[in-house]
Amino acid sequence: MSAMQPDQYNSEHYNNYEDPGSDEEAVGDGRPTIVIMGQKRSGKTSIRKVVFQKMSPNETVFCESTPRVMNEPITGSFINLQTIEFPGQLDAFDTAFNPKEVFSTCGALLFVIDAQADLPEALRKMSAAMIRAYNINKNIKFEVFVHKVDGLSEETRMATYRRIFQKVQDDLADHTLDNIYITYHMTSIYDHSIFEAFSKVIQKLVRQLPALIKLLDMFNTACSVEKSYLFDVSSKIYVATDSNPPDLSTYELCCDMIDITTDLTGIYGKIDTNAPPQDGYNLESQSVVRLKVNQVLFMKQVDKYLALIGVMKKEPFEKKGLIDYNFQIFKNGVTAVFEIGRLAITRH
Repeated sequence: MSAMQPDQYNSEHYNNYEDPGSDEEAVGDGRPTIVIMGQKRSGKTSIRKVVFQKMSPNETVFCESTPRVMNEPITGSFINLQTIEFPGQLDAFDTAFNPKEVFSTCGALLFVIDAQADLPEALRKMSAAMIRAYNINKNIKFEVFVHKVDGLSEETRMATYRRIFQKVQDDLADHTLDNIYITYHMTSIYDHSIFEAFSKVIQKLVRQLPALIKLLDMFNTACSVEKSYLFDVSSKIYVATDSNPPDLSTYELCCDMIDITTDLTGIYGKIDTNAPPQDGYNLESQSVVRLKVNQVLFMKQVDKYLALIGVMKKEPFEKKGLIDYNFQIFKNGVTAVFEIGRLAITRH
């Protein structure tokens, strides 16, 4: 193991990741927008409330059907964006909603499909919405949540996915738009899949993602860390992870660790009189969990909203001085990466 040199995180190395003339929907440029669409009762509101408002999944059964367009900014979080949810019974492209303005500034169009409901009508509306949105803004990221899959067998899940994928591809090909790239996610609010899926959506809006991945890789190499994530603690969305293959079980452990640390910090942590009431953690928050498989799960707060969570063997974890030193350099690097973006926006 070796310590990283501070100049390896020098902000000059990351100028190439900042291009203020493009990617205007990226996180950091005001409030990027995620438009959420889907049939009535497909789970759109439940997803928003579970991910961004910390509602218990069991409480979502009491959520009423959304009667109007919901435009909500995300607060108390690193993720500086807004969500616009269109009720299933409304046409998002009706001129009354000014669709050109909505979709020209849209970072991602998220369509929620109820995997346990009748699919043909939902797929027809989804294909039509994607085609019309693409004609307004060709930079939109298209995401599909095949939702409520917790009650389906693995075989049924895959059959449903293939059916959805093939129908959408056929519809796009009919309009000679088969070059549109769509990402599909199997989701449920009753496990961590909804947070992982939203993480992947958010990452596409983070312009600084390549720099963050490189920072995580460098930290891993310096400290012999096996897997690391940069989490938005409030939402349990990981803004970035290293270049190693993702591991769902590790991600689930990280989410559980955030819940425990946040709860305990809210009870026993130092009180920050300047922090909003919902902030149950502070800059000194950190925790360590020793696993039975000769591994350690550790969490260190990067700033008010972001935390680094990593997994490593117990032996290298004993070199706490080396880890603390490299973490401080990593922390400075993350700060520098986002500061460049803010300065670039200010200049323009």
